[in-house]
Amino acid sequence: MQIIYEVRGKGWEPITYMVNLAAELLEADLLVLERDPKAVTLSAKLEALLFGKLGVRQDDSCLLVCSDPSSLLSLLRVEGWRQRFRHIGAWIIDSFWTEWIPRIFQITNLLDYVFVSSAEDIPIWQQKIKAPVIWLPWATDVLRLGGANETRSWDLVRVGRQPSEWDDDVQIERSCFEKNLRFHGRPPHQQDPDRMRQAIQNQEMLMSLYRQTKFTLAFSNAVNPTTYTHPTRQYLTARWVDALACGATVAGISPNEPSINRLLWEGATLNFASLEREEGMEAIAQAAETWRPEQAQLNYRYALERLDWRWRFAKIAQVFNYYPQRLSDELDLLEQELLWQKQRTAQPERLSR
Repeated sequence: MQIIYEVRGKGWEPITYMVNLAAELLEADLLVLERDPKAVTLSAKLEALLFGKLGVRQDDSCLLVCSDPSSLLSLLRVEGWRQRFRHIGAWIIDSFWTEWIPRIFQITNLLDYVFVSSAEDIPIWQQKIKAPVIWLPWATDVLRLGGANETRSWDLVRVGRQPSEWDDDVQIERSCFEKNLRFHGRPPHQQDPDRMRQAIQNQEMLMSLYRQTKFTLAFSNAVNPTTYTHPTRQYLTARWVDALACGATVAGISPNEPSINRLLWEGATLNFASLEREEGMEAIAQAAETWRPEQAQLNYRYALERLDWRWRFAKIAQVFNYYPQRLSDELDLLEQELLWQKQRTAQPERLSR
């Protein structure tokens, strides 16, 4: 198997980490391309349009990991792709940007499978792409980087972009101090000339911090929009799933879509009524006062069950009829850990939010 990934910047490091993990567990060759919208020439597009996948001889499979639909064009940058790949699947992370699907992929049969991160996107992808469309939602490396630590150094950790009401670490720290809450602000971002190594280091650092906190902050793009978020569609990102993998509860305003509700569970989130900071801080203070280690254990357990990347890789392997031993071994480890956590947290299933 060949994995092709058009690497992006800082905000995409959780996906860069995932791609590296996928290459390891799927025993695949990884080709990392720098993002360059001008790299695909008109002649390459015409050649793909005229000849499609005709002349395929080898039996190799290809998985394109695309930050958004425009990255589908990265396939045309790979020399000899038409002769190399009998089966081509594309995993679109920000699949809600359906207006960005390149026209050439809509009028040809270049793809055999399309994986989308939001189940709500399936109908429109099915209209535009001549290939089966499969839901493959956001996840995280629960098995290696997650945890259910009973002792937590922090009551609240915040990372990344936040709404203006919550965007000042000094103000948040002052509010936490007044309510006797231990607060950790944005951690420093590690720099490394090797983009893949940098992504791994930062992901490990971030999840180590999540394992030490009871609550993290995150807000849906519906209440915290910017130029690069979708104006109407709501979706999960790494901030939610990474924190849950580490046993933390996500405080803020959660995205609300049916497929997201299927992934989360009671206790996964602490939802605020509004963006008003003092109101939210009071909710966190009350929840922190009654917090118990059992909540971290349940979050970790359900994250193992629903949010580990290995379940997503297993679906890809099933679709491609490709079963690497390394993935099989790690799925066994995941199932063993999940069984242990179920025994540890033995109580009635709580599957709804």
